[in-house]
Amino acid sequence: MRTEDYYYAPIISDLKDNIAEIKRISGGSTDLMVNEFVCGGINCALLACEGMLSTQVITELVFEPLMHVEKKRDSHQLFEHIRTKLLLSIDRPVCEDYGTLFRTLNSGFAVLIADGMNKALSFGVQGFAMRGISEPTGEANIMGAHEGFVEVIRTNISLVRRRLKSPFLVTRLFVKGDKSQTDMCLCYMQDRVPKRLLEQIKKSLDNIELESILTTGYVRPFLESGSFEIFSSTGTTERPDVLCSKLIEGRVAILIDGVPFAIIVPRLFCESFQTLDDYSFKPYYSTLIRWIKYLAFVTAVLLPAVYVAVAMHHPELLNSTLLMILVEAETKAPLSIFTEALGVLLMYEIIREAGIRLPRPVGGAVSIVSGLIIGDSAVTSGLISTPLLTMTALAIISGYVVPELNPPITILRLGFLVCGGLLGLFGISLLACAVLINICATEDYGFPYTAPVSPFRARGMSDTAMREGMRKMQSRGFTVEEYYE
Repeated sequence: MRTEDYYYAPIISDLKDNIAEIKRISGGSTDLMVNEFVCGGINCALLACEGMLSTQVITELVFEPLMHVEKKRDSHQLFEHIRTKLLLSIDRPVCEDYGTLFRTLNSGFAVLIADGMNKALSFGVQGFAMRGISEPTGEANIMGAHEGFVEVIRTNISLVRRRLKSPFLVTRLFVKGDKSQTDMCLCYMQDRVPKRLLEQIKKSLDNIELESILTTGYVRPFLESGSFEIFSSTGTTERPDVLCSKLIEGRVAILIDGVPFAIIVPRLFCESFQTLDDYSFKPYYSTLIRWIKYLAFVTAVLLPAVYVAVAMHHPELLNSTLLMILVEAETKAPLSIFTEALGVLLMYEIIREAGIRLPRPVGGAVSIVSGLIIGDSAVTSGLISTPLLTMTALAIISGYVVPELNPPITILRLGFLVCGGLLGLFGISLLACAVLINICATEDYGFPYTAPVSPFRARGMSDTAMREGMRKMQSRGFTVEEYYE
């Protein structure tokens, strides 16, 4: 059955026909519970989805009060009495069509229908199983909070609200996905976000016409320009405190039900090198760590390519001692330096993917096989030279410093390696120019990805190239408002 066949169909007033239509639409699903009873002298039915609600809550807050309702003239009077006289739950939406009825029903609400009434009352009595709030797995920190988003959207909203108690924090729930009917939430600070930015993001969200939304990857392409971008202009975070800091800067966040990550729009390139711990230590130490991260990013992208380019095309750049070590190591290797480097990088990606996808009890075996057997045997047998393996390992470890940029780092590392192996340093320079042009041209909603470096904003540099003290930063707040005239 297509969604449009029933979604906007009005609810039938006759109780028997109404129940039959609900069962027909649901296909006789076994988890749909229909409990018929008499309330106030009117034939009624309470609908629920098994496993989605709390039995104790629905018994105490819904069943018992409804059983003590006095006799009413008709269903309209009964519904008016329940809506105005009884507080059965805090969240009590009214359903006028079957699309709304099934969406609330499948969200853990109990739905009350009555004979002679073409509307339905819903009561929020959710009690489905969910994962408890735990420490984020991908954004670890030392001094900050150890709470991360979970899969339930309303819990995530509460985590944000608990940190930003300002009345200017606005959260707007809406539904996307014809089949999944996924709840999504738009979060922003109405006194900080540029109006034009908010309107453009809402327009982009209106263009989503997917059947289902199961992860952030379904939504992010609609929030980006659509042109080729090496680095994504939207970001994600699983930390409520990080999200709050971005909202204060005038960003917009999108929460998706069932996904423990929030989407941040727009995103800056320099933010990939910032962590919450930077603001817990002294400025001089945070500045040092930040520059180490910049250096690690360049090393992760360029080190294998530069090594191959110099060894193959520019050996005159090496001193005699280093050149002799390199010649002696590569003499025993049967393959060219370029082929070795490309093979090692591809093998690493295979091993990494295997370690991620395998069950945890078996994942440790991947490290043993790759490190002790493959790595040691390849070097001992002379299949791969020791200097090349060392350079590749340094590049891979450096990429771990900026985990959020791992996908583009992987592609750029291979791209620079191919250019360096074919054209030497000249090829690396050409590709570097192309990458810089692409990064500088990345701009969504009028907000440059390279801000505040390009175009230059002095106020933003206090938390980009370095990290100033909090006394100075409190009077130099950087918001996206500066880029909107």
